[in-house]
Amino acid sequence: MSDWHKSSYSGGSNECVEARERQAGADVRDTQNRELGHLSFTRTEWSAFVETAQLNH
Repeated sequence: MSDWHKSSYSGGSNECVEARERQAGADVRDTQNRELGHLSFTRTEWSAFVETAQLNH
């Protein structure tokens, strides 16, 4: 599995989420509450999110 990382759009803020890509999709977690776990998304769901985020930025 790859490492957790924040978006380059996060700047210096600690109020964001981290993601880690994996072969089956991606996991996302809150940087301020890492111990609470993460949400997992399929490859299709993650691709749709990334495409939508890029279009709206």
